[in-house]
Amino acid sequence: MKVLVTGASGTLGRAVVPRLRAAGLDIRGMSRRPRPAADGVEWVVADLAAGTGVDLAVTGVDAVVHLASATKSMSARVDVAGTRRLVTDAAEAGLRHLLYVSIVGIDQVPLRYYRLKLAAEQVVTAGKVPWSILRATQFPQLLDQMLGAASRLGPVLGDRALLAQPVDPRDVAGRIADRLAAGPSQTIEEYGGPQVLRYDEAARAWLTARNRRRPVLSIRFPGTFGRTVRAGALTTTAAPTGTLTWADYLADTYGGSAGK
Repeated sequence: MKVLVTGASGTLGRAVVPRLRAAGLDIRGMSRRPRPAADGVEWVVADLAAGTGVDLAVTGVDAVVHLASATKSMSARVDVAGTRRLVTDAAEAGLRHLLYVSIVGIDQVPLRYYRLKLAAEQVVTAGKVPWSILRATQFPQLLDQMLGAASRLGPVLGDRALLAQPVDPRDVAGRIADRLAAGPSQTIEEYGGPQVLRYDEAARAWLTARNRRRPVLSIRFPGTFGRTVRAGALTTTAAPTGTLTWADYLADTYGGSAGK
């Protein structure tokens, strides 16, 4: 099977490409900038926002793993219009499977980016290419970045009761490989990490891993966002789950036991 991976150079893409290669698949990575072929991966240049090169990128492949996304001003052009363009070109090329990776909670948490991801899901499900959607919980890298931003003034600020379920990109990559092997499911599957953590628990483990002593000060987030995330909108009870924990990520990133 030859598989096109959009967003192949991103956080998840860097885990997905070698995992699919290890599964014996022929991989074509899609990027907005030219990249030399390496480690058996063919690279093609295409831009979902501009609509250039997408038709050529899907030519000659059997399936596409759609990871490409944009979180700022380009989100509507990439996640919605770009996904529509990809689905249309994939259908014309006769692809047998489009696997779209989305986010747990996009139908509950009132963020503009999440609304656009939900719209992209609807584009996929309405398209003519047999599809699967895998909604993953947040990556530990994002939680790490959020804690860094929340501690710029000294104390770690945030709503201590917010719930997160970090899932390692390597675990998600393994689940993607499984879903490709199984073929299009025409269903939305959720996939999370092995632990649900409160924000204050995650923050204290993060401080310990980095050998820092700072207070964790709670600021209760108001409105629907705070209420839904405290209630677990960004978590899932679906099984199976990943195996790599927040402590594993901290140990890999900062060294030491990280509370293991």
